Amino acid sequence: MDRDQKVALICGASGQDGSYLAKFLLGKGYVVWASSRDAQGASFSNWARLGIQPGQIKTLSMVPEDFRSVFMALRKSDPDEVYYLAGQSSVGLSFEQPAETIQSITLGTLNMLEACRMAERPVRLYQAGSSECFGDTLGEAANEATALKPSSPYAVAKASAYWLVENYRTAYNLYACTGILFNHESPLRPTRFVTQKIISTARRIASGSMEKLKLGRLDISRDWGWAPEYVEAMWLMLQQDVPEDYVIATGTTVTLQDFVAEVFLCLDLDWKDHVVVDAEFLRPTDLLVSRADPSKAERQLGWKARYKVADVVKRMLG
Repeated sequence: MDRDQKVALICGASGQDGSYLAKFLLGKGYVVWASSRDAQGASFSNWARLGIQPGQIKTLSMVPEDFRSVFMALRKSDPDEVYYLAGQSSVGLSFEQPAETIQSITLGTLNMLEACRMAERPVRLYQAGSSECFGDTLGEAANEATALKPSSPYAVAKASAYWLVENYRTAYNLYACTGILFNHESPLRPTRFVTQKIISTARRIASGSMEKLKLGRLDISRDWGWAPEYVEAMWLMLQQDVPEDYVIATGTTVTLQDFVAEVFLCLDLDWKDHVVVDAEFLRPTDLLVSRADPSKAERQLGWKARYKVADVVKRMLG
């Protein structure tokens, strides 16, 4: 292998962020490896949607909860950079599958950190954090110094991974960092995510469907960004001289009702005629307001979100 080319291993490369990151790194001239629990049986359908051709990415099988599997994947790919995006990624689903969520995220992160520590060559590790770790900040904008108060199994798992990264960085001088990403969307989002559910249902209604869009609370507020922008921030974190954690967000927060209204407005519809609140979609706990201060990323990485909610909606609608 030509070591003039940087080598990256993306864990969780078939999902939204992993797919956009793979395309981004290929554009940077990287040799890209992608892990999946069953690489031979995985479809990697998102890659085709992004125009990634068969053979552009090297694939390997890796089970995050199995240290030997992680260690062997790292040895085979021999990367300069690892992007750990693997694990169960739905907050709602984490209430139904708490053990799988915590194991895949927390134990998987621990195994990768330990494998990187034992690697023969220095490896830089990015771990996908989440704004959910902050919990309810009472409307205050969260930054890198904000205390973590996770309020879902998913958030607990991500908070644990965050502290593991901090521990390995401090104890072993490992180049490891966490990107604390606020909500970021794209057409690659599965329909179990509320934004894609809204887009898909609204499209069907605009095409003549008589169905109703059923949602939980409409008063929750989130910072929604455009996913393809966020993968550049991941990459930038691993290009710095010193590893640090960063909040990645647009800095603009709107309610779910505002997001819904924007979608239906783009389709020349009044959302009030097509949306109903259904208790079935209420979670045991849910953050009311999620607000971000991404100024450190702009100051130190030179990264700033270009697209806000209205732009995200238009791009998701295509």
